[in-house]
Amino acid sequence: MGGSSARRKRPGRPQVLFTLLLPLFCPALGQPVRYSIPEELDRGSVVGKLAKDLGLSVLEVSARKLRVSAEKLHFSVDSESGDLLVKDRIDREQICKGRRKCELQLEAVLENPLNIFHVVVEIEDVNDHAPQFPKDEINLEISESVSPGARTILESAKDPDIGMNSLSKYQLSPNDYFLLLVKDNPDGSKYPELELQKMLDREAESTHHLVLTAVDGGDPPRTGTAQLRIRVIDANDNPPVFSQDVYRVRLPEDLPTGTTVLRLKAMDQDEGTNAEFTYSFLGVANKAQHEFSLDPITGDIVTRQPLDFEEVEQYTIDVEAKDRGSLSSQCKVIIEVLDENDNRPEIIITSLSDQISEDSPSGTVVALFKVRDRDFGENAEVMCSLSGNNPFKIHSSSNNYYKLVTDSILDREQTPGYNVTITATDRGKPPLSSSTTITLNVADVNDNAPVFQQQAYLINVPENNQPGTSITQVKAWDPDVGSNGLVSYSIIASDLEPKALSSFVSVNQDSGVVYAQRAFDHEQIRSFQLTLQARDQGSPALSANVSMRVLVDDRNDNAPRVLYPTLEPDGSALFDMVPRAAEPGYLVTKVVAVDADSGHNAWLSYHVLQASDPGLFSLGLRTGEVRTARALSDKDAARQRLLVAVRDGGQPPLSATATLLLVFADSLQEALPDPVDHPIPSDPQSELQFYLVVALALISVLFLLAVIFAIALRLRQSSSPSSTGCFGSVLGSKSRPVLPPNYSEGTLPYAYNLCVPGDQLKPEFNYFTSVGDCPAAQDILNKDSSSALLASILTPGVEADEKTFNQVFNVMLFIFRYANVLLHRATILVDGLFCFVSFETGSLCVFLVVLELAG
Repeated sequence: MGGSSARRKRPGRPQVLFTLLLPLFCPALGQPVRYSIPEELDRGSVVGKLAKDLGLSVLEVSARKLRVSAEKLHFSVDSESGDLLVKDRIDREQICKGRRKCELQLEAVLENPLNIFHVVVEIEDVNDHAPQFPKDEINLEISESVSPGARTILESAKDPDIGMNSLSKYQLSPNDYFLLLVKDNPDGSKYPELELQKMLDREAESTHHLVLTAVDGGDPPRTGTAQLRIRVIDANDNPPVFSQDVYRVRLPEDLPTGTTVLRLKAMDQDEGTNAEFTYSFLGVANKAQHEFSLDPITGDIVTRQPLDFEEVEQYTIDVEAKDRGSLSSQCKVIIEVLDENDNRPEIIITSLSDQISEDSPSGTVVALFKVRDRDFGENAEVMCSLSGNNPFKIHSSSNNYYKLVTDSILDREQTPGYNVTITATDRGKPPLSSSTTITLNVADVNDNAPVFQQQAYLINVPENNQPGTSITQVKAWDPDVGSNGLVSYSIIASDLEPKALSSFVSVNQDSGVVYAQRAFDHEQIRSFQLTLQARDQGSPALSANVSMRVLVDDRNDNAPRVLYPTLEPDGSALFDMVPRAAEPGYLVTKVVAVDADSGHNAWLSYHVLQASDPGLFSLGLRTGEVRTARALSDKDAARQRLLVAVRDGGQPPLSATATLLLVFADSLQEALPDPVDHPIPSDPQSELQFYLVVALALISVLFLLAVIFAIALRLRQSSSPSSTGCFGSVLGSKSRPVLPPNYSEGTLPYAYNLCVPGDQLKPEFNYFTSVGDCPAAQDILNKDSSSALLASILTPGVEADEKTFNQVFNVMLFIFRYANVLLHRATILVDGLFCFVSFETGSLCVFLVVLELAG
C-alpha cells in the first residue's frame, strides 16, 4: 500500500491472515480477524480493510457505529471506509518487551444489533535497534602466564529486536594474540568469548586495545561496538572455577524481600592472594539489578524487591568470579519466577442498559462485560456468577466476554429496580474474586387494573340530608406509576332512572368523593344501587367496577296520626258506650294511631293527659286499649272524657292527641237524648212468660222483618234528617272506617263507633269489613242495644210500649250477643295478623293475642 500502508507478514501473502467466517450469523464459531504489520508505522497507516473483512458495506460502517476497543487503543477505524488505521506509535519492544511473539488483542464492536468481533494484530519486528554493550569500554587483565587456548567470556551485547533482526554475530578487530569465539546461551542468545592464541609478553606489550563489534541480522545490519582494553599482568595461572556452568532456580513470585535465592560456589586452585576472589554480576540488565543483589564474598543472591510474574517471567544473570590475579570464570544463573494467584479478576463493563421494560421477554440482553486476570494458567481461569436472587443470568459469549440477560418475567410493582452484583472468581488456590454492582431500573407498563379498597360499599345516609354534602369516598389503588397509575372515577350504572340519577348522586372523578345532589326522603326511597368505575389513564386503559348500595336512614320527621277516634265533619266527637255492669278489665275501646316513620321512630306509646275520673280507666302503654280499672258505682258520672297523647320513640319524640267520650249505659236509648215522653213501663215480671212465648213464635218473622226494614231504611236514607249525631248517621249515610295503607300497629276498636261521611272516603281505605254500611251499626247490636235498634227503625209518630219491645227482643239480644262474641274473637285474630305484619317481634304479637282472648 505504499510507504504508509502496513507491511505484509510475508511478501505476496494476503494482508488478512484469517477472517471471521460467519461473524453475524454464528458468533460462537467465529475466529479472530488477523492482521500483521511492522512496528513503527506512521499514524494513519492502513492496517487492514476491517469492514470488508467483517462482511460490512460502507453504509453499515457508520450506521452500525463500527469501532474498536482495547485496553490501550493503538488503532482506530475510518468512519467512511471502515479501514483499521494506526492511531499511535507502535513500539514492539515497549509493548511486548522480550516476548518473541507480539500480538495486540482488539474487539471490533458493532451496534444495532450489538456484535463483538475479535481482531488480532501481530506486530512484526523491524531492525530499529542496534546491538549495544553494557559498557563502552571493557577492561581485561590477563596474566602473562596464561597458556594459549585460555578463554575469557566477554560481556554480551543486547539487542531488543528479535528474530533475524536480533544479535547474530560478534567481530573482533584484527590482532595476533586473540581469537573471538561466539557461543550460544541456553535461551538462544549469543555471547562472545575471547581465546588466547599465543603466549602474552607483558614486557613486549603490556596492553592490547581491540574493538569488539556486535552485528545483528537486519537488512541493512546494525552494529554496536565496545573498546576492549586488555592489560597483561603477572602470572596467576588458575582462575576461580564455578561448581556449575549454569544455575537454575525457580522462585514463587510472592517470595518475601531479603530472601536468599541461591548461593554460588567457586574454587581457585591457587594459593595465597591469588586464590582470593570475589563474585560480581556480569552485564546484568537494569531490571535484574533492581530485583537481586549479590554478596561479593559469600556469593549469595538475595531478593531486593518483590517479584512479579506478570512483569518478568524469567531472569538470566551472568556471574563472574575473579581472583586477585585477574583470573576469572563465569556462570549463568537462570531464575524462573513461578506464578502465584496474586491478582484478582477484573470486570470491565463494555455496554449497559440502565433501564429495561418490565414486559421484556426472557433472554433480553441487559449488559455486556468482559473479565481479565493477569495471572497465568489456572490462576487466570475465571468463572462469573450472580449473587442474590434476581431474574438474570450470565451467558458466556467468547474470549472472556459475557452477556447479562433476563431469566424470567420482570414485575416493576414487586421490584422496581435491581442492584445486580457480578462476581468473578478465578481457579487459583486459594481463589481470588472481585465484584461489581450495576443498577437496573425496571420501566413501568400498564399491566395492573385499579383495585378498590372494598369489594362492595354499603353506605347509610340519613334522610333530610343537606344537598351537595359528601356521603362517602371510594378509593381505588393502582400499583402502576405515572399516567398508568392515575385513576379517575365515574358512575356507570344504577337502579334509578337514568334521567333521575344525576339529580340523586354524583362522584368527583379525581378524588372519588360521592356527593348527594338532593335531600333524600326515607318515606319515598329507602335504598338505591350504584355501580362505580375506576379507570386509569394508561394505553390501553384498564378499569375496575364496584357496587355501592346507599341506604336512606329514617329520621323522626313524621308525627303519629290518630285513626280512631276522629271528629265528625260537623265537629262532633264520637263516643263509646260502656255497660254499667262492666267488670274491671273490661275493654271499652282502643286508640288506633299510625306513624309514617319506621323502626324505633314508629314505636308508639299511649299516655293519659286528662281524665274526668283518673282512677276509673286504664290505658295500655303500647296497645292503646282503654279498659275499666274498677267496677262502676252509682256515684260515677254517666259521661266520662279522656284526653290521650300518642308519642313515638324518636329523639326528640313527636306526639298527637285524641279525645275519648265514654258513656255508661245499658242501652242506646239510655245513652242518647230522647225527645219523646215514654210511659212508665209496667213490672216486667208479670208479663215475662207471655212475651217469651210470643218471642219464640215470632223469632223467624223478626229476622225477615229485619231484612225488610233494612231495605226500607236504604230507601229512606236520602230524605231522613240526622237528629242524633253519629248514631243518626248510622242509618242515614254511608260510612266506612278510615285506615291508611301503611297502618301496621294496633288493633281495630271493639266499640265500632267510627263513622265518616261518604264524601270523605278514599278508594285505598275500602278494605275494612263490618256489619251493615257503618261500623256504628254494630254498637246497636252490642249488649242491650237490640230494642234501641228496633225503636230507631220505627216510623216517627208511632208510639210503642218500651217494655213490650224489650221483652220481645231479649231473645234476639241473646242471639246477637253470641254473634258479637264471635266477631270479637275474629277481630283479635285480625289484630294479631296486623301485629305480625308490622313488627318483627313475633313473641310480642302472640302475647297480645293471648291477652285479648283471655280478657
